[in-house]
Amino acid sequence: MSELNYHHLRYFRAVAYEGNLTRAAANLNVSQSAVSTQIRQLEERLGHALFERRGRLLHLTEAGRIALDHADAIFAAGDELVATLQQTGQYRQALRIGSLATLSRNFQLSFLRPVLAQPDVEVILRSGSAAELFNALASLHLDLVLTNQPPPSDALTAFITQRIDEQTVSLIGVPGLCPSDLSLSQRLSDFPLILPSTASGLRMGFDAMIDRLDIKPQIAAEVDDMAMMRLLAREGVGLAVLPPIVVRDELAVGALIQAEELPNLTETFYAVTIERRFGNPLLGKLLK
Repeated sequence: MSELNYHHLRYFRAVAYEGNLTRAAANLNVSQSAVSTQIRQLEERLGHALFERRGRLLHLTEAGRIALDHADAIFAAGDELVATLQQTGQYRQALRIGSLATLSRNFQLSFLRPVLAQPDVEVILRSGSAAELFNALASLHLDLVLTNQPPPSDALTAFITQRIDEQTVSLIGVPGLCPSDLSLSQRLSDFPLILPSTASGLRMGFDAMIDRLDIKPQIAAEVDDMAMMRLLAREGVGLAVLPPIVVRDELAVGALIQAEELPNLTETFYAVTIERRFGNPLLGKLLK
């Protein structure tokens, strides 16, 4: 069996980043046909198609994405060798995680902690809307999506949704807004509230609860970002409807107080993946 031709790999990497044969050939200062030949020979050597054409652009296949990870590591190691003349670097396996922009940063950190300490792992984090992240997952640009909103069941892509955690939800605020001698109904009626936006599952559960209690709340703010809810609670704007993990540090030092846990109200966190022929082995450590 012939050895891997790294010249082929260099041409492949240029096309992968440009998404276009013409631009890659111009950057390499060679003809487009020469680039096409090199890519075809590399695909024959690896036994897999590395690109698929969509319109005028070339998109990486799943095998192509894996090949690019290795190509990046190979050329990065070469750069280090030239720069330092010593083997100080090592291959870092890439793990691409997408996270809903409104998701708790503390929860994300807790989930990723098992791999963050590994010197041979590079964690690439991307935040965005649910639609953006699920599209990126379907196109193999992400290995996993963290969300509190599972993908719709009628999605064209066969997403694999795994429930990974469930957090209780509480009324949380500065000490002055959290007297100890009040009932839940009094807290919900007498103090301004910082609520998640109406589109969230958490807000739907909260609205159902106050409807059962026949309460008309004072809404100080409706926010679709957990980090902003955290800041508003710290400013004393009102009592925030939050999972305590979002404000874990503030609770630890007494800057915020958990006034009362809300009954039967939780936030569920999901890890979403897709079936892949070449799955990222790091996912097993996170999802077991």
